[in-house]
Amino acid sequence: MLHLNHILVAYDYSAFANKALARALRLARVFEAELHVLYADVLFTTPHDETLPTHRGMPLEAVRAHLQETVERIAGELDIPLADLAVTYAVDRDVAAAPAILTYAEDHPIDLIVIGTHGRRGVPRLLLGSVAEEVVRAAPCPVLTVHGNEPDDARPIRRILVPIDFSRHARQALAHAKEMAHLLEAQLILQHVIQEQLHPAFYNTGIFSIYDVEPDIEERARAELQRFYDETDGPAAPPERAPRFVVGPGHPAHEIITLAEEEQVDLIVMATHGRSGLERFLMGSVAERVVRRAPCSVFTVKSFGRSLLSRPDQAAAEASS
Repeated sequence: MLHLNHILVAYDYSAFANKALARALRLARVFEAELHVLYADVLFTTPHDETLPTHRGMPLEAVRAHLQETVERIAGELDIPLADLAVTYAVDRDVAAAPAILTYAEDHPIDLIVIGTHGRRGVPRLLLGSVAEEVVRAAPCPVLTVHGNEPDDARPIRRILVPIDFSRHARQALAHAKEMAHLLEAQLILQHVIQEQLHPAFYNTGIFSIYDVEPDIEERARAELQRFYDETDGPAAPPERAPRFVVGPGHPAHEIITLAEEEQVDLIVMATHGRSGLERFLMGSVAERVVRRAPCSVFTVKSFGRSLLSRPDQAAAEASS
């Protein structure tokens, strides 16, 4: 069962943040969770930043009051009575937005961070970096990134895509996805991407593809996806919403994004290994690339971070209380 008691939404007065705040408000109402609305008053910015803070030099209490007025306005537009929600308003000053968000999540019992992403690519991303990607990589809890290209309407989540690489990280992500699909009455699509390593012909002894060695690899991968699904904790789907299994070759990030677009996926749930430093520079991060380019929201979870799932000992304690 999913337990979501404290939601942190990062807000910076941009259109992207408005979408994230709307999603966080709806989640807080569904789960009856306390909503923490954080505005990071950044001390240093670059001249290329198109979302410069608008409250520089103002007293923190004045900034907090303005933040509260904004949240009340957006909640009113969504017809969500704030009187029914527990809302905490926070304004933290830091050298950059990501450290402020991560520090707040570490210092409070946050179960989920909700953050908008601009989806920048190329030179703008090189100059500005990405707050969302840094939060995804370093957060101590799951992160829901809300993409700027998503529609403004609150369409229901009907298709959830779960990339699977058969690691323990992927199993944790799938466990979350099974609970979400049960709660939202959505269908799961499990995807495994076969990565091929092509080598020059002069030393590959005539083998150009993994399909030359294992021509039935896709059928075997589909069977393994079924077994992986069956052996992962979480409620089984009813026959009318039986999971689908998609297998094919390619680069993981590209294939995940392509399938999400083709299937009009409403949510991607995936694991992130949380790599940093040289390892991340050499290998990159599939999760970060998907967050940057996905056509829908992306829920990322680490197997070694906080979980929204009850452990067996927690469930037993709750049942006896």
